[in-house]
Amino acid sequence: MMTKYERRQSIIRLLKEQPGVKVARLAEVLDVSEGTIRNDLTALEKQQKLQRVHGGAVLIDDAADGSPTVSSPHIINANIKKRIARWAAELVEDGDTILLDASTTVQSMVPHLKERQRLTIVTNGLETARQLARQTQHTVVLVGGMLNRSGNATTSLIGLEMLKNLHVRTAFVSCVGFDLETGLTERYIEEAQLKEAILASIPRIVALVGSNKIGTVSTLPFLAPEQISHFFTDSDVTPEFIEQMQQANINLTICGENTVRSFTVDGDKPQFTIGFANESEELPFAVDVRRSLERTAADLGNINLVVADNRLSGEEALRVADRLIQRNIDLVIEYQIDYKAGNLIMNKFQQADIPVIAVDIPMVGATFFGVDNYRAGHMAGVALGEWVMGEWNGRIDHLLVLEEPRAGSLPEARIQGQLDGLQEVIEQLSAEHIQHIDCGNTSAISEKGVAEALQRMPDKHQIAIVSFNDEAALGALQAARNADREADVVIVGQGADRLIRSEIRDPKSRLIGSTAYMPERYGEKLMELALKILRGESVPPAVYMNHVFIDANNIDRYYPPVD
Repeated sequence: MMTKYERRQSIIRLLKEQPGVKVARLAEVLDVSEGTIRNDLTALEKQQKLQRVHGGAVLIDDAADGSPTVSSPHIINANIKKRIARWAAELVEDGDTILLDASTTVQSMVPHLKERQRLTIVTNGLETARQLARQTQHTVVLVGGMLNRSGNATTSLIGLEMLKNLHVRTAFVSCVGFDLETGLTERYIEEAQLKEAILASIPRIVALVGSNKIGTVSTLPFLAPEQISHFFTDSDVTPEFIEQMQQANINLTICGENTVRSFTVDGDKPQFTIGFANESEELPFAVDVRRSLERTAADLGNINLVVADNRLSGEEALRVADRLIQRNIDLVIEYQIDYKAGNLIMNKFQQADIPVIAVDIPMVGATFFGVDNYRAGHMAGVALGEWVMGEWNGRIDHLLVLEEPRAGSLPEARIQGQLDGLQEVIEQLSAEHIQHIDCGNTSAISEKGVAEALQRMPDKHQIAIVSFNDEAALGALQAARNADREADVVIVGQGADRLIRSEIRDPKSRLIGSTAYMPERYGEKLMELALKILRGESVPPAVYMNHVFIDANNIDRYYPPVD
């Protein structure tokens, strides 16, 4: 039985992984009454950890400013800034040296830079610098100078000398107004002069500009349109503006409430609009898939990419399908977990005459791309068996199987592959020594299931665990650590995504390895497949990634450590 504190911490983890999850689902997962969950949510709301919404809750960081029913211009504008900043932050890579101006729009990027490593961030914004210092471990360089009128930023050219030896790769800036003749403009002369001087030597400049500022010209320009590498705005821009930006050869990303559209320009190639319905923006693996698609689309120069989030929900995936169809996409890349919803989703796209590529979870009528499930599972099973032979003399007391029933029959093959690979190496296990657990595709649900299993086996000290994915594997590891029983388990994962690599490197961790799916390479292969389909070329019904089992012996070869 969980303590009240442990249960409330589990609620927070679940809300991070499944924003907006309902009370009934929380009660089911945590095995308590709905009344208990409501009391927990009320207590957490008083602690300002979350915000109650109809039927459930969302974390404060994910909630709108103020009440979710309020639609004042201030709140709407704040949410637009957050959306623009969230997607602009995707351009930042580990090890970058970047510049952030003092605007509130650019300041909204700060929470999204926490996961990056080894950044050097230059800014003239005092509050931006304070937030970076409080929320991140990055190196922050504050540009010196005179305080501006509002006291939130430095201006004047005094601090430019200190920047001469810094090689800033990308600048993120906003403005008071923008049009395609004048460029970005500022109200105060000293601020415009400082921005113009700083930006002159920076090779990539990203503009974050709300649609309410487009068409406005303020006192002094500081950046010409042709100097803009990428322009981020919201979905209230007009079709005419989109066309004008394409004619001006400016990469454009439109950050809507439910979808994100990216327009890149290469006049020598036919333009295509491709939709990507991502499994979840809360799962690192899925985020890496989306990032690789965005990089590839930008490199190709003729792909307008529309991104949406299925939120690990078949119902949401159906709504996303409707939104993508309304965008007049030429092809959709569908990544969703619920195989039962797959037929309904596929029917919508077929009715609209839109070809479909299904990622990792098959859909009847779609071209499949992704995991060679049985082979990927078999690799992990063999590696697990070899570890058991070497460390436990080939003996297992119990086997826990962390599966995901929603995914359907083909992903079940990765579980079967693990079982077959394991039992090719060790003695056959009888059915009473094998327990199947629904991992829910999240670490929190997996952690709960494994914790309960360990409680029922206090005298078992050689427990092997195979997993549907790395989220499930991490949940199992956390359950063992919480019970002070990590030495009793050995775990293999599936995916080898960035979430799990530090564990694989740790010689003391009992999460010994994971089959790599290499999501960072999905984009190139998916776009190659998509363009073949759009050109009418013949493609096979299924295209698989190559896999390798990653462990402490070879991880640096495939994923070099970050200094």
